[in-house]
Amino acid sequence: MKLKSVFFVIKKRWYVFVIIAAGVGIFLYQQQSTKAQVAKLATYTVKRQDLQDILTLSGQVAADDHVVLRFQSSGKLTWVGAKVGDVVKKYQGIASLDTRDLKMRLQKNLNSFASQRGTFDQSRDDNQRVGDQPIRENGDRMKRLLEDAQYDLSSSVLDVELSDLALEYSYLYTPIAGVVVRADVTNPGTNITPAGAEFEIINPDTLYFSFIADQTEVIRLKEGIRGEILLDSYPDDKIKGELYYISYIPKAGETGTVYEGRIKMPVDQEMKYRFGMTGDTEFVMGEKNNVIAAPDKFIKAEGDKKYVMRLHDGKEEKVYIKTGLEVDGNVEILSGIEEGNVILSVQK
Repeated sequence: MKLKSVFFVIKKRWYVFVIIAAGVGIFLYQQQSTKAQVAKLATYTVKRQDLQDILTLSGQVAADDHVVLRFQSSGKLTWVGAKVGDVVKKYQGIASLDTRDLKMRLQKNLNSFASQRGTFDQSRDDNQRVGDQPIRENGDRMKRLLEDAQYDLSSSVLDVELSDLALEYSYLYTPIAGVVVRADVTNPGTNITPAGAEFEIINPDTLYFSFIADQTEVIRLKEGIRGEILLDSYPDDKIKGELYYISYIPKAGETGTVYEGRIKMPVDQEMKYRFGMTGDTEFVMGEKNNVIAAPDKFIKAEGDKKYVMRLHDGKEEKVYIKTGLEVDGNVEILSGIEEGNVILSVQK
């Protein structure tokens, strides 16, 4: 009886249950629709912050005083005065070739010079005596002999100078002070060629950070500005330095149009900063502190004007603004909205 009465009630009041079901459906739909709208709507509370326009460029450590020394000619190596790791002074000797042959050639040329000098002096004396005589033919002949003697004497002088120069080239010395970082040969007594016996020297007191900037970045740089260097080997060390050089022509061997810049590094007594270390340098190109700013995704453009959608009393309103510095997706707002305002952005 009870089950029949329940069916009877449902049959008599079916429209009530339909209304209830429809109401629940509408409520659930509205809930889902509201959640979807909220998902599309992003809000941001405007606040004050510090903005820094930082230009970051990559590069590596190099040195102003950096030389690769090699002999001008082949020969037998008789002396090596420096090895890898040695600290050398300016004009200090590094290595020498066998000079016995060169010294003998120099002495031979000196003897030839002495002989030619005597011949020249004799020709000059003969020319002076013949010149006092009235016979013109003899005077012309002696004049030509004197000129020939002069040419022979000049040639012997050049031979002596060339021999002396070859003797000088057999001795290798460094034009800079620094550290020997490479020595292709260490043992004397071997025959070498110029390309097979190189000595590389770097002065660690002249290290600088070399970076490259493309043509849109280099125009923002000026000599004298200061930057921070962050080497990959020492990520916790911030090395401050001054930009002292910007190339006028593009750097050769690079892809695209890029220019080289150099920042002087401080003298490193511990020599922990090494030639070739890579890293980045940062320049603060613009900085403003305690300014009103907002992410650029909340700022819209309308022609040459900019605006935001502000939430006011539960309603959206369009507010035109003036902007300033733009840094890393944040835009300085000069006027139009205030700190604490809530702005909206519809995400597509």
